[in-house]
Amino acid sequence: MSIFDTARFVISAAKLSGLPPEAVPEIAFAGRSNAGKSTTINVLTRKTRLAFASKTPGRTQLINFFALSKKNEAGVREDVGCLVDLPGYGFAKASEDTRKTWSQLVGGYIAQRPNMVGLVIVMDARRPFMPTDEWLIEFMAGRPNVRMHWLLNKADQLKNQERRTTLRNAQKRAAEIGPHVTVQLFSGMKKEGTEELGAVLEGWLGLNAQESPKE
Repeated sequence: MSIFDTARFVISAAKLSGLPPEAVPEIAFAGRSNAGKSTTINVLTRKTRLAFASKTPGRTQLINFFALSKKNEAGVREDVGCLVDLPGYGFAKASEDTRKTWSQLVGGYIAQRPNMVGLVIVMDARRPFMPTDEWLIEFMAGRPNVRMHWLLNKADQLKNQERRTTLRNAQKRAAEIGPHVTVQLFSGMKKEGTEELGAVLEGWLGLNAQESPKE
């Protein structure tokens, strides 16, 4: 059983004042609207509807928290981490007020949340590094202690040569930023790359396969 199989919904926050206590390490997921961010979380946790995936850009405007737990030596289950689903960005049809709310909420979270240990940026492998992706990457330069993992989603829609080129270019860009940035190809539709993603995130949480919870 994977640590991510234990994911359960905890709370949604519409304002920074509504964020839960900073009790455990948090891994946030960010990405352009419809890049497949919520689907990625659902595939990772093997839960069909854990993260709400809307087909309408800008619809989901809450930060959603999903706790991860394992049994301690006494056999009691305790939380050891949290996945955080951030509202999608880059939506053109949203109102100015909605975009302003997103900037305040998400910008405030990624800039100030002290227990955020890593950020997964989900990008469409066919169109990676869009302007809003670049904004977030540059923004995170101010927090080099927070690890980044660039997930090039929908890789199943690329031909083999395109996949190699896309991955190589992303790896080159990551190397320019620093060793705290990693990259991989992924397909939420085909569930490709799920084990690799899980291994990266377990490392961020200080876990490994042997420490995964058992029933």
